[in-house]
Amino acid sequence: MIDWNLAFERSLPYDEFLSRHGKEAERAKWAAIHGRVALTGPQRELIGGFVRRMPVLCLAGTWCGDCVSQCPILDHIARANPSAIELRYLDRDALPEVADALKVNGGRRVPAVVFLSEDFLEVSRFGDRTLSRYRKLAADQLGPSCPTGLVPPAVEELAAVTAEWVDQFERAHLILRLSGRLREKHGD
Repeated sequence: MIDWNLAFERSLPYDEFLSRHGKEAERAKWAAIHGRVALTGPQRELIGGFVRRMPVLCLAGTWCGDCVSQCPILDHIARANPSAIELRYLDRDALPEVADALKVNGGRRVPAVVFLSEDFLEVSRFGDRTLSRYRKLAADQLGPSCPTGLVPPAVEELAAVTAEWVDQFERAHLILRLSGRLREKHGD
C-alpha cells in the first residue's frame, strides 16, 4: 500500500519540478505548450467553484512527450483554484514503488495522476493519455501516417485533451463533495 502523504511530501510544485528535473531544452518544450493552453470561461467557473481540498499527485518525467503535452494543462487547472487544488509533480524514478503502483498495461507510463482526499486517501487515478489523444494516435499510427513527435498538438487536440482533464478533476471533486465521510466532517 502506497503512503500517498509521503509521496505528496516528496513531490514538487510545477515550476520547482521543472527546475530540478528538466534540462533547458525540456523546460522550453513545456513552456511552449504551457503558453498555448487556455481554459474556457465555463471551465474556469467550474474549477473555481470547487470547495473541497484536493491534493493531486502527478507522476511525470520532463523528458516525456506525453508529459510535455499534458502536464502544463494540469498546471492551468490547478492555478484556476489554488485554494482547492494542490497539484504536485513527482519524477517517475524518484519513488519506484509509486511508479510500480501506477503502471499502465504493465509499464511505468507517465503522466499518471492520483487524486487524493484532504487526508490523503486515494479518490481516483487517471493517465497516461486521454481518450482524444489515443484516438489521434490510433488515426496516425494505425492509418497511413506516422507521427514524428516533433510537432506540437493542434489547437483542437489541445482543447479536447484539456476538456478531458477538466472532466477528471471535476469527477474527483464530486466524489469528494458527495463523500458521506467528508460531508459529516465538514457539516455539509
